[in-house]
Amino acid sequence: MTLDRSLASRHSRRRFLIGGSAAATVLSVGGLAARGQSPKPLPPSPDPVAPAVRRALLTAAPRPMQLLGDDRPASPLWTFGDEPLTVIRARRGDTLEARLENRLPEHTSVHWHGIRLPNAMDGVPYMTQQPVEPGEAFDYRFALPDTGTFFFHPHCNTVEQLGRGLAGVLIVEGDTPKRYAADVLCLLKDWRIDETTGEFLDFLTDSGAAKAGTFGTVRSTDFRPTPTVGIPAGRDVRVRVLNLDVTRVSQIGVEGTDAAVIATDGNAVSPFPLVDWRLGPAMRLDLTVRAPKPGETARIVDYFAKDPVTLMTLAGDGPVPDAETGFDPAPLYAPHLPEPDLRNAEVLPFTFSSTAVNRAVVAPNGDVIDLGRSLCLNPTTYWAINKQSWPERGHEFPPPPLAELTRGRTYEFELRNVTPHMHPIHLHGHTFKVLESNKVDRPVHWADTVLLTPKERVRIAFVADNPGRWMFHCHIIEHQDTGMMGYVTVT
Repeated sequence: MTLDRSLASRHSRRRFLIGGSAAATVLSVGGLAARGQSPKPLPPSPDPVAPAVRRALLTAAPRPMQLLGDDRPASPLWTFGDEPLTVIRARRGDTLEARLENRLPEHTSVHWHGIRLPNAMDGVPYMTQQPVEPGEAFDYRFALPDTGTFFFHPHCNTVEQLGRGLAGVLIVEGDTPKRYAADVLCLLKDWRIDETTGEFLDFLTDSGAAKAGTFGTVRSTDFRPTPTVGIPAGRDVRVRVLNLDVTRVSQIGVEGTDAAVIATDGNAVSPFPLVDWRLGPAMRLDLTVRAPKPGETARIVDYFAKDPVTLMTLAGDGPVPDAETGFDPAPLYAPHLPEPDLRNAEVLPFTFSSTAVNRAVVAPNGDVIDLGRSLCLNPTTYWAINKQSWPERGHEFPPPPLAELTRGRTYEFELRNVTPHMHPIHLHGHTFKVLESNKVDRPVHWADTVLLTPKERVRIAFVADNPGRWMFHCHIIEHQDTGMMGYVTVT
């Protein structure tokens, strides 16, 4: 079968899976079993060598930037630095010291998404720290226990602050037994921009919040429309795909060359060929990609559309290796995570649902209560976890926890989505193992965010070894801000 015919067959199958009947929603993830191969064992992770202190200054401030092009109006972004994207690199075992200076017109904080850190450093205003007001600063300091691809962002008024670009990437190195020829970031983000003026549109709409979310008007990869990146021809490169959008779910594939999944949410998996992988907001996917030959190209694409959307073009550059080998991705080092004890796990159910009605906070006489201006609330709620909605009164007034966990014990969460919409569910402070689904054919893998498709039931398990109050929520930010958020305690 020629490559073109093979791709055409794959495209046809994807369109059936995406656009067909509700019964045909199982996603292919290109597992090795489909090709008759055995999973490669992951080599054990070595101990960190000479841990160091890594320092970073994050100056949150308005910075107009030209997202629409050099000859187009600038847009009023909020960023942590003079470049659109701040990237921090460190190594496993290092201590990160990051100083946040707030020069925004409102308070903010930094949540370090996917990092297993002390609760006081988790960056959730009122829950783990006081908000950092304009003109103030806050010092984050914590060790980095895990390698991988992570990111950071605010946790109040997230739909606007993240919507304006306030986010960064944290790469914790030390997981590669064999060095890659290149390390490429592929950061996906939409923008709600008036393309005539460059100004931002409303970040949250009631019609979007109550359904799949309010989508952006401009798509970007690495803050550009469909960039082309040169990579060493014929060699294996690492591509880190991050979905930093507040709403859009993408279905990632690679056309024109071989690609394999090597990590999910920064955690190594036994490499398997990539057919496609559905990536919700806040999720990450690390790939090994064989670079095209000189002068040739390959494409990273999104199949969650009528026709595949090109996200990034990879162009082969320079001479090919003297001894070209077949595509055989080397596994990363195994994650350094506590293994759940499934035989003795406590099983807890969590149902993700819509509320019966659009609720507002009301007084006993029926009057709507004016809660004043708070960045950590939305007085309208559309969503719930176990019939509980939050933060309808803001982080300042937390409800009872969704669950009280005992430190050191294994828990199995049964996540049930009873809505017609997708929900990427994120747990702070822990990394969990995704065990099985009643609908989606995924390999068992480690993650901090799992995408629940409509009417799906997923089992995850983890060791509750990190004490504190940990947020548990949907990462479609409008869903989070209109009720689908809570927290668990570990004591």
